[in-house]
Amino acid sequence: MREPKLDRSPRNLRFTNAARGIPLRAVLPNTVTALALCSGLTATRFAMLGNWEVAVLMVLAAAVLDGVDGKIARLVRAESRFGAELDSLSDAISFGVAPALILYLWSLNTLGRFGWLVALLLALFCALRLARFNAAIDQKEQPHKSAGFLTGVPAPAGALLALTPLYLWLWTGEATLAEPAIVAPWTVLIAVLMISSIATFAPTIRLKQNVRFEAVAVLVVFVAALVSAPWPTLAVMALVYLAAIPFSIRSYRRIRRLRAAAVDGSAYVPASPAP
Repeated sequence: MREPKLDRSPRNLRFTNAARGIPLRAVLPNTVTALALCSGLTATRFAMLGNWEVAVLMVLAAAVLDGVDGKIARLVRAESRFGAELDSLSDAISFGVAPALILYLWSLNTLGRFGWLVALLLALFCALRLARFNAAIDQKEQPHKSAGFLTGVPAPAGALLALTPLYLWLWTGEATLAEPAIVAPWTVLIAVLMISSIATFAPTIRLKQNVRFEAVAVLVVFVAALVSAPWPTLAVMALVYLAAIPFSIRSYRRIRRLRAAAVDGSAYVPASPAP
């Protein structure tokens, strides 16, 4: 009797792997990712209550958790497609939907439908950026990534940048900073930067042995500043990040020129001398 043929199509294999569940070691990083998602949703709750300080801090907490979950997954060797998909869903909510709703409830709602359109633009462009990242995750040729750069502003940085007018308003109490005429163009600018193709610095720092103590000291000062004066610290961070974008573009262009020159040099074969 002939044995039945097994269905080994990619769709069936994905279903089989999903039915088996996830390894136990993957529980911790996925839990951290879920906590980031919960932080983003909690930010919207506090925004609806008008508690802008806690709403911003919840988005900041989601950004910190988002930066930790991947490192934990690599540390315990629990990287998986499931974790990547969960991370993207968490990012879409925490760094797309949550900041958009915060800005709408804080300022953009006075513009009516146009204000809602601006908020939708931020959430939509964040989702598009994440979709582009997921679509390219298995591509071998990624010029920006291979050179140590990112394509466009990453979602966590985009969310924190979009909230900069709110930081400044909480810091100074200046009512002008909450005007939709300022908040709306700023939100559109950050949304466009997220889906742009410009090269931005990747948040990866490699420390040498002889500067680790200094790096720890800088980190301690930064944490102390963030705790004692969060709004000035976040505002300065956002402005410094924006100011660094032209330098990242110039740095990537220089690396691209060096690569092109290396390729041209390797392709050049000098003519042999005439006999």
